[in-house]
Amino acid sequence: MVEKREWKEFREIGLLWLINQTLHLFGWAIVLEIEEEVVINVYPARVKFRGFDGESNTQGYIQVSEYLFKNIKDLLKESQE
Repeated sequence: MVEKREWKEFREIGLLWLINQTLHLFGWAIVLEIEEEVVINVYPARVKFRGFDGESNTQGYIQVSEYLFKNIKDLLKESQE
């Protein structure tokens, strides 16, 4: 199954933060260029920074935890098919 989704959703549920958290370990990040709430470009980039500030991390963990809480039954079911 492949279901196309929007970058807005990917960001709002914390997945961009989570992926970039991991990519920062290697000096990389996924960058979204946004104008007037519309993604106009997405690309991988080399970065010097590692990790996010505490507030961003807290918000990211909340977003991902809420997503898992709301979707865990479907995620488990899909993994078993």
